[in-house]
Amino acid sequence: MAPIRHNTSDSDPVLDAVRDCVLAVGVRRTTLTDVARRAGVSRMTLYRRWPDVRTLVGDLMTREWVSVAVQAMPERREDTSTRTHMVEGLVAGVRAFRAHPLFVKILDVDPELLLPYVLDRRGASQDALLELIAGALEEGHADGSVRPGHTVRQARSVLLAVQSFTLSLRTMTDEDDPDLNSAAFLGELRDILERILAP
Repeated sequence: MAPIRHNTSDSDPVLDAVRDCVLAVGVRRTTLTDVARRAGVSRMTLYRRWPDVRTLVGDLMTREWVSVAVQAMPERREDTSTRTHMVEGLVAGVRAFRAHPLFVKILDVDPELLLPYVLDRRGASQDALLELIAGALEEGHADGSVRPGHTVRQARSVLLAVQSFTLSLRTMTDEDDPDLNSAAFLGELRDILERILAP
C-alpha cells in the first residue's frame, strides 16, 4: 500500500469551498451546486471526482483532521523522549480537534455523519492518523521509551482512547467545576497515554 501523503499545505479550491459551505449551513444543507459556485467550477467537474456531498465532505475531513494532527505535534527537543513527545502531541491534538471550527460544526449540526466511523468502519482520516501514530510508536520502540508490542494493535488502541476523548469529552465535563472541566480531563488523558505506552 502506498504511504498516505501528509502534505497539509496544499489548498484545493473545491475542498476550501465545501469547508466554507459546511461552516455556513452544515453538511445536510450543503449541495454540490453550492460548492461548485463557491469553487468557480462546473457541477460536472465535481461529479467527475465526487459522486455526492458526503464523499466530498469525507475528503475534506481527511485533509483537515490530518492537518490538525500534524500541526498539534510539538517541536521535538533533544531532551524529550519519543513517548513524551507523542503523548504531548496526542493531547494537544485532542484539544485542537475540539476547537476546530469544522469539527465543532459537524458535532453540533450533523453528528450522525461521524457515527459510521465510530460504530462501523474506519475512514481515510483514521487510517491516516493510524499511520502517524504507528510511525511514532516505531520510533519509541527503537529508543526504548515505548513498551515493545505489536505496532498496529498499539496504534489502534491509542487511537481508540484518543478518539473517545475527542468525540465524547463534553458529555463528561462540568465546565463550572475545575475538577471536571475539559482541561482536567485532558490531564487524565495524558496520564492514561503515559501508562499505556510506558515500558
